[in-house]
Amino acid sequence: MTPELLALTLAALLQAVQFAVYSVLAQMQVGSRYAASSRDTPRQLTGIAGRAQRALSNHFEGLILFGIAVTVVTLADQSTTLTQNAAWAYLVARVLYVPAYLFGWNPWRSLIWFVGFLATFTMLIAAML
Repeated sequence: MTPELLALTLAALLQAVQFAVYSVLAQMQVGSRYAASSRDTPRQLTGIAGRAQRALSNHFEGLILFGIAVTVVTLADQSTTLTQNAAWAYLVARVLYVPAYLFGWNPWRSLIWFVGFLATFTMLIAAML
């Protein structure tokens, strides 16, 4: 397994952990009865549960682009030290992004997000060169 694929696998596992954290926090806020219901009447999550929901959604968005970058690098056989370091930078940024979002580390949350985005962009550009 290439380092880029390993980073992608770990990012997917991080997504699963984020989903579990979000689920627990959301259920604590809305109660187990509502959580198990059909949720015909939506409820807006607030506080840390709302931030966990938004962080999870953000990771889904970022993971799509990162997955594309890893796929392109892998299929084009363009794995280099640069793409490997960028993949690890993306993963570290995503790990740091979770507490940054949950605990409102402003402006660090946005800077951490940008590092992950830049790492993904770097991988895509490097694969074309």
